[in-house]
Amino acid sequence: MKKYCLAVDLVNDPVMIAEYEAFHQKIRPEIEKSIRDAGITNMEIFRLDNRLFMIMETEDDFDFEVKARMDAENPKVQEWEQLMWKYQEALPSAKKGEKWVLMKQIFGMNGY
Repeated sequence: MKKYCLAVDLVNDPVMIAEYEAFHQKIRPEIEKSIRDAGITNMEIFRLDNRLFMIMETEDDFDFEVKARMDAENPKVQEWEQLMWKYQEALPSAKKGEKWVLMKQIFGMNGY
């Protein structure tokens, strides 16, 4: 198992943040399937103000590039991503067009 942590911001608007959270109370089945099919075994998203933090646990052979290709070929995922981008805002350090940014681990009680 591998673990990845990513971050993105939300548009800083309480109504939009509430809408975003409502979409995530029960995600669409085809979106969950695409996540699992890519080798992600667990995913959690946390929020502080308008900052989101995602923890992904994956199979050992998980590959972000493979996941990106799978997503690009899936119209339902593209529809979902376009909808979510309405609520999301790139981090100041994000590259052009980048949403979720991979975070660097700096501490682990059991090493890293």
